[in-house]
Amino acid sequence: MQIISCDVCRKKLDSANGRYFAYFGEFTICEACRENLETQIKPTLRGKEPFSYEWYTKLVLDNLSKSVSKSR
Repeated sequence: MQIISCDVCRKKLDSANGRYFAYFGEFTICEACRENLETQIKPTLRGKEPFSYEWYTKLVLDNLSKSVSKSR
């Protein structure tokens, strides 16, 4: 069995109990951190037109990088 930990909050995630984590690029995050990420980027997403997936990916990875560096 593989034990995975959240890159943001460092909480250990048990993959045997179901999927309680998500992958974004090189980051693995738990459901709570994913919801916090969505809450952080939602105001920025509403003001962006036209939508670009490359821009969205960069926004998510930049926010995750900041969150991971704060938790270290």
